[in-house]
Amino acid sequence: MDPGVPDACDLPAGPDARARHWYENDLGWATVPGRPLRLLTGLRFDVLDVPAEAGAGALRHLAPGSAVALRGDRMQVLVAAGSAEELPGLLDWLEWSAVTLDLRVLGVGGAIRAPAPPGAVPAGRTAPKAVRSAQGAAVWLRPPGPGGEAEASLPTMPAVGREGSAPDLVRLVDTMAAHCHRVRLRRLRAGLPTACLRDQPLAFS
Repeated sequence: MDPGVPDACDLPAGPDARARHWYENDLGWATVPGRPLRLLTGLRFDVLDVPAEAGAGALRHLAPGSAVALRGDRMQVLVAAGSAEELPGLLDWLEWSAVTLDLRVLGVGGAIRAPAPPGAVPAGRTAPKAVRSAQGAAVWLRPPGPGGEAEASLPTMPAVGREGSAPDLVRLVDTMAAHCHRVRLRRLRAGLPTACLRDQPLAFS
């Protein structure tokens, strides 16, 4: 046997094993043992989890290589590790802390369901259709780039003298908060009497 050719027994077998191999070996991301396959947050990235409708409005603030996943009606935007710790103070500084927002953040100690690697979605299906066709599954709307490129393109806090094209986490969070608030008000108006909305805070700038 040619020593330069890997033995078939050494290759990952099955879609779950191949997906785990891709995350751990190609991207260097930590996974959680067992099934379903999950990715640890707080090490290489944190995650902002918002309604897909709200997240779609913020996509223009992301660099082309920023990773974004869809799971059901939720959008999960990968941001720089440490962002989860910054979020409460950031929302307070942006004057969103008094508003109830459907904006979740996962950092150290958290995990997300691992989307299928690029190419695993059946041909001819868009990401949203693939999500609906497999209950609980997640898919990449914007898959991560290889290796360290994935983290380099994630939204992060601005820093003096920072070089590169990583988008500004402050602008992204402010935009997501505004869209989350608008989505919440639309849903309330669609399902509740108008009188129930009198005490709802308005925080548009």
